Amino acid sequence: MEKRDDGSLYFLDRIWVPLVGDVRITIMDEAHKSKYYVHPGADKMYYDLRDMYWWPGMKRDIATYVSKCLTCSKVKAEHQRPSGLLQQPEIPEWKWDKITMDFITKLPRSKNGHDTIWVIVDRLTKSAHFLAIREDYSTERLARIYIDEIVARHGVPVSIISDRDGRFTSRCWQTVQKALGTRLDMSTAYHPQTDGQSERTIQTLEDMLRACVIDFGGSWDVHLPLAEFSYNNSYHSSIRCAPFEALYGRKCRSPVLWAEIGESSLIGPELVQETTDKVVLIKEKLKAARDRQKSYADNRRKPLEFEVGDRVMLKVSPWKGVIRFGKKGKLAPRYVGPFEILERVGPVAYRLRLPEELSGVHDTFHVSNLKKCLADASLHVPLDEIKVDKTLRFVEEPVEIMDREIKSLKRSRISLVKVCWNSKRGHEFSWEREYYMKSKYPQLFVERTDESAS
Repeated sequence: MEKRDDGSLYFLDRIWVPLVGDVRITIMDEAHKSKYYVHPGADKMYYDLRDMYWWPGMKRDIATYVSKCLTCSKVKAEHQRPSGLLQQPEIPEWKWDKITMDFITKLPRSKNGHDTIWVIVDRLTKSAHFLAIREDYSTERLARIYIDEIVARHGVPVSIISDRDGRFTSRCWQTVQKALGTRLDMSTAYHPQTDGQSERTIQTLEDMLRACVIDFGGSWDVHLPLAEFSYNNSYHSSIRCAPFEALYGRKCRSPVLWAEIGESSLIGPELVQETTDKVVLIKEKLKAARDRQKSYADNRRKPLEFEVGDRVMLKVSPWKGVIRFGKKGKLAPRYVGPFEILERVGPVAYRLRLPEELSGVHDTFHVSNLKKCLADASLHVPLDEIKVDKTLRFVEEPVEIMDREIKSLKRSRISLVKVCWNSKRGHEFSWEREYYMKSKYPQLFVERTDESAS
């Protein structure tokens, strides 16, 4: 230790900072929160300060200081493996006992008026039904289609796995399933991986429909029955056979397979025994596939647990659900909170105490959307400047249409409108397609029409 003429102490040519008052906190505040540094990480901040200052436990104190910074907690992305090991639902005992369902929306409207596909998949045999519907169908009509197409063919399932689509969370749908004795297993908020079976089937179906439209032309709903036949009659890697064969116990006749099926092979007690044996074999193959998938998934994940009463930050999506790709959407916080954990729901889900501003959001979240908050209990991210919808996506509303423009291309003309958006930072503007704005915000154009008429 060396004492200079001005009375300050130096250690290895660095200023020794005594533990007096808030001197160390003041130095760290200046090196972290000032406009000249703008919230660096713990390592950067330490290497910036160590050339000038020194005190015992300096690196540990800086790391603790940065971990408690609320601004860093809400804006910085995590460069770590996702939290929460893979949790898999149980293998069904019999065919069409447990199913999963989802919707493919925003498809081009067909000649028959369809713009949505309802995908329903059996989790044991992987057989699927693809039902062409319209997005504006009421829940009552969907319940009728479900009974006619699924219950009439396969009986009442034990459980249904789905996401939290408004049609599945509606009182009518829940009442129908309760009357049928079916349990509804819905994914936690903002975590669609629970519904992985239907999500993967949707990917395959979309690729098949794209290929059909390119090769054969016509409307997509014309090819949907053949796409369903092709999917159910194609080899599935998890069950090591085609879904049709897993469901009915024999291969399906097709132009590729013209094998004659004699009556003797379709009757008798041997058929019952063969079907039962196939179900046992399919379950063994599914278990092997599940174990393999879990080992792959868990290699890229890390376990994370919280206790009831812990305070956590909640991840939100600043890009999804916003029409424009503007500054506010992209530069909005990545996390909001902190919120208190009220209950542990399952191995990897927690229920949070949400404020009134988030009353429309489901309060149960997967652990991958949570992050431990070490900031002071008195600090929180203000929600008065953050507007999110029920899926935790930032929302921006347009104020008015400022101008119009026609963009001329070689073979088409695109109508654009200049939109003024609300923002706490002041008015922001962007050019959007007129037909899209009319479909999403028709009130803007109604007001404009009334003004021009007067």
